[in-house]
Amino acid sequence: MIRFHLKELIADKEFAEKRRITIGEIAKDTGINRMTLSKIINHPGHSTVTDNIDRLCTYFDCSVEQLITHIKEVSDESERSDGVK
Repeated sequence: MIRFHLKELIADKEFAEKRRITIGEIAKDTGINRMTLSKIINHPGHSTVTDNIDRLCTYFDCSVEQLITHIKEVSDESERSDGVK
């Protein structure tokens, strides 16, 4: 699963600029739909296009690694304690 760090980046930008940053402002400045931004923030594993990732990295002046992290999901088979797959 892909985990977005959008909330953290917003908080860091708010702190650095000493002001509140809204989803509407990010949507306006990046051209990304507000609903898409909301889904990225509120729905773990939300899928988005690479263009949106590029726009967010540009807006927050960050690398892809600062915006997203890959979380390895554990399958039911690998959770079995008897080692049988």
